[in-house]
Amino acid sequence: MADPSSYRPEPGQIPDTPGVYKFRDEHRRVIYVGKAKSLRQRLANYFQPLVSLHPRTATMVTTAASVEWTVVSTEVEALQLEYSWIKEFDPRFNVKYRDDKSYPYLAVTMNEEFPRVQVLRGHKKKGVRYFGPYAHAWAIRETVDLMLRVFPVRTCSAGVFRNAASAGRPCLLGYIGKCSAPCVGRVTPDEHRELAEEFSDFMAGRTGTYIRRLEKQMMAAAEEMEYEKAARLRDDIEALRRAMEKNAVVLADATDADLIALAEDELEAAVQIFHVRGGRVRGQRGWVTDKVEAVSTADLVEHALQQLYGEESGDAVPKEVLVPAVPEDAEAVTLWLSGRRGSQVSLRVPQRGDKKDLMETVARNAQQALVLHKTKRASDLTTRSRALEEIAEALDLDSAPLRIECFDISHLQGDDVVASMVVFEDGLPRKSEYRRFQIKGFEGQDDVRSMHEVISRRFKRYLAEKEKTGEWDQEGVAVDAEGDAVDAGGDVGVGDGVADGLGTADGVQAGPGPGAGGPRRANGSGPASGEVPVDDGRPKRFAYPPQLVVVDGGQPQVAAARRALDELGIDDIAVCGLAKRLEEVWLPGDDDPVVLPRSSEGLYLLQRVRDTAHDFAIRYQRSKRNKRVRTSPLDAVPGLGDTRKQALIKHFGSVKRLRQATIEQICEVPGMGRKTAEAVAVALAQAAPAAPAVNTATGEIIEDDGGSTA
Repeated sequence: MADPSSYRPEPGQIPDTPGVYKFRDEHRRVIYVGKAKSLRQRLANYFQPLVSLHPRTATMVTTAASVEWTVVSTEVEALQLEYSWIKEFDPRFNVKYRDDKSYPYLAVTMNEEFPRVQVLRGHKKKGVRYFGPYAHAWAIRETVDLMLRVFPVRTCSAGVFRNAASAGRPCLLGYIGKCSAPCVGRVTPDEHRELAEEFSDFMAGRTGTYIRRLEKQMMAAAEEMEYEKAARLRDDIEALRRAMEKNAVVLADATDADLIALAEDELEAAVQIFHVRGGRVRGQRGWVTDKVEAVSTADLVEHALQQLYGEESGDAVPKEVLVPAVPEDAEAVTLWLSGRRGSQVSLRVPQRGDKKDLMETVARNAQQALVLHKTKRASDLTTRSRALEEIAEALDLDSAPLRIECFDISHLQGDDVVASMVVFEDGLPRKSEYRRFQIKGFEGQDDVRSMHEVISRRFKRYLAEKEKTGEWDQEGVAVDAEGDAVDAGGDVGVGDGVADGLGTADGVQAGPGPGAGGPRRANGSGPASGEVPVDDGRPKRFAYPPQLVVVDGGQPQVAAARRALDELGIDDIAVCGLAKRLEEVWLPGDDDPVVLPRSSEGLYLLQRVRDTAHDFAIRYQRSKRNKRVRTSPLDAVPGLGDTRKQALIKHFGSVKRLRQATIEQICEVPGMGRKTAEAVAVALAQAAPAAPAVNTATGEIIEDDGGSTA
């Protein structure tokens, strides 16, 4: 625990200007990010006597070991930079809202030649129009099913679309009139896109135009005595009205607004958002957060606005945002929201009328969400605590293993040997720290040697990180010119999949520094020159040690893991193995396993950790195998990228026909010069042609005239 006075900046060192500040711990990790109108006044609040600070604030300043800041020009810039740093560094003491579920959206893929209507979750993609979020995916499908009568837009996947196009027959929806069947040319691409635009307009709230148009068409058909057509239009109108009824009118005058309400106690807070478009509730979502810092309702609202609109732009930010309390820097937040939208945004607290009534409804939803979350968490927290205590007792550990790492080896008959590392903290998976390895120290199948190599490489990285921060001055660890531990290579992180030649597995590059006229940065704990430390505070790979290492296997694998740690001089990390056959737990040097009861929560947690590592390793091994299988002779041609490979295959139809082509014929493909054409011809001539496929029923040799892909 650090004394805040040990790193308190000098009184005249902190500027009296807007800016953003970062607290770092002794390992140089960023643990808190904040912004202020006046850095001098705000930072002074953190260096009061500990007894006068809020307990959570006191915990933060005693965990920190240094503070630094960046000066900006305006409060809006401070808001933007604070949001960016919270996303980048993931500080442990900042408010971070957790989605209580992955909400489904109704999406229209306008970025495709034939737009498709589908249900999507996760990050939004460019060129796709989203509606929602919705509480349940089935609610989206019911609405879409009603609307396809009037707007028969494609809903099938790319594979189904291609199969229907090649067969010349549409799918079932095309036959029953719920798809315009662009796959077989019933409508042109422009006509189908117009249908998708009308579908999107209707979902966006512009419903009256289409209802009135269909009513006129129905009346005209009745006057012409085309009663079947009139009846069909009547049914279409009824379907649209039923779809509209699913979103009742809650605000008059076709209001576009988001309503945000909070429910909180001393430890946690829940936020609920209702998305109102055209006066109707078009979507709902909710978050929950731990109050790890001393925050007011206005602060929680500000953090919710940052998370809700930080990645949005245009119409995704509504004209009006209704909140239970206005943030302290209301003007700056309003300017920031207006900048995201591109036009004026109103941020206010509703005082009377329908909007206040609806806000009360949103607040009740937030309160129910908080109660439900606390009920679930109490049960879950109790179970996880009991599991960790049982593991500590069974393995004779000094304390509960709050961080567990599990390793598994995977291969296919000795080929594509890989390993996985998964991390569980406080009994929950921490997916951002999962890692995967390629075994390169030897060839062939040897799970024991593989386990020894992986454990060695992982903890060499740990020692290297400790050496960088000055925590450990370990002799005998080989380092390269950059100070990274040299190992067998090929360690890959989950987040970005970067693997360097040395296997350092950092893959974290420093972000661009401030350019000319950009924000000025000063280090409050360093020299007066304002130099920024080389360590940028991002979460480091392999930087944090576990209390327990679990390996998938029995005595041999456990012994290999323990030997690897002993060779590195690490004796404060426990090791165990979980064998699949009888689910027994093996400890280093013991001839008999530790048998946990089948009903044990500790055994269940170990099984979950082991199975997660196993699945993660298998997925990586399969991806490597599939990549190897998909190799093509064209891969050996230097300078030939995917675009020109696809152009060659599209032009000739298959690799076999390309192999039979002359250099002049290859040059006819757009983008192919003679030199590249000659290289293609040489590569295909050197590559042995694949063995012909055989129909096992008839013995007939199948010619390779199909669409092979490069």
